[in-house]
Amino acid sequence: MWKRAGKAGSISGGVEIRKERLRSGHLERLLCSASRWFRRSLWQWEMLARSVRASGALLLRGSVQASGRAARRASSGLPRNTVVLFVPQQEAWVVERMGRFHRILEPGLNILIPVLDRIRYVQSLKEIVINVPEQSAVTLDNVTLQIDGVLYLRIMDPYKASYGVEDPEYAVTQLAQTTMRSELGKLSLDKVFRERESLNANIVDAINQAADCWGIRCLRYEIKDIHVPPRVKESMQMQVEAERRKRATVLESEGTRESAINVAEGKKQAQILASEAEKAEQINQAAGEASAVLAKAKAKAEAIRILAAALTQHNGDAAASLTVAEQYVSAFSKLAKDSNTILLPSNPGDVTSMVAQAMGVYGALTKAPVPGAQDSVSSRSSRDVQSTDASLDEELDRVKLS
Repeated sequence: MWKRAGKAGSISGGVEIRKERLRSGHLERLLCSASRWFRRSLWQWEMLARSVRASGALLLRGSVQASGRAARRASSGLPRNTVVLFVPQQEAWVVERMGRFHRILEPGLNILIPVLDRIRYVQSLKEIVINVPEQSAVTLDNVTLQIDGVLYLRIMDPYKASYGVEDPEYAVTQLAQTTMRSELGKLSLDKVFRERESLNANIVDAINQAADCWGIRCLRYEIKDIHVPPRVKESMQMQVEAERRKRATVLESEGTRESAINVAEGKKQAQILASEAEKAEQINQAAGEASAVLAKAKAKAEAIRILAAALTQHNGDAAASLTVAEQYVSAFSKLAKDSNTILLPSNPGDVTSMVAQAMGVYGALTKAPVPGAQDSVSSRSSRDVQSTDASLDEELDRVKLS
């Protein structure tokens, strides 16, 4: 009985397994058929898209002409939808799904749905350099200039750069040209050359204010060349030469003035130093003369003192008489030689009389005080010497008159 039950259970289990296998096989067949149908539909959609592209070439060309340079750039070189895409670094791919903006692909691996998704724009996030074409502009003083520049910009928002303006680079270039003309009209010709940095900064600010809605940021703007008319260029050269000549004249006059000032200052200092030296010399000379007079006075006083002391000694009178006679003869001979007028005594042949006269002069000096009055001799010595000198002078005058 148990065996029958086990056999019946095994039979029922086998039936269930068989049914499960049939279900799985049916599901596999359904999946295979669905995949074949999906592949076939994808192939049909691809063929349909190719036929639409081929048949709508004229329509596409018209849309390209209408869209301008940006549409041509977008339609040429755009990557195709291969389901699995690898976006390079510093690039942003704008994807549209069924003609409507869907998302922006980031750098790296991205997966898209074929046929439905389409890469519409490819925006570079690197810094872009654009040469601004040469154009004419009129300054504040009505001088026509030919000027060009270089523009450095970067796309900050790929969505605004794709849908905010038709051609962002062309729009920014035109904006830079118009801004440059308007800014140059506010400055004179001289200020254009002096204020190039401020002019570049003003152009960058104006471009950023207008290009904010386009998702573009202007980083720098540099003016390359400024061409002026030939006549204006010649006048500028003449002005520069005149300015340089004026500067040279001013510098030369300043140099002459400084040289004259330095010479006058040197003369002043020399005169001051010379006067100070002369003053010091006079002071030193006066001090020397005073010292000499004082020394002579001291020496004379000492001589008088010694002479007075000698006169009080034994035979002092005879020695004094001899000395006076010698000085008399010497003074008379000197007086006769130095002067143009020759003086001769009354009896030049009698030398003895001359000596007698000298001794007579000394005779006045022989009236010395008595020996007991030696104490008063020293006190009267100076008066005796003075009286002796006076007697000598009187005798000389008498000799001259005779």
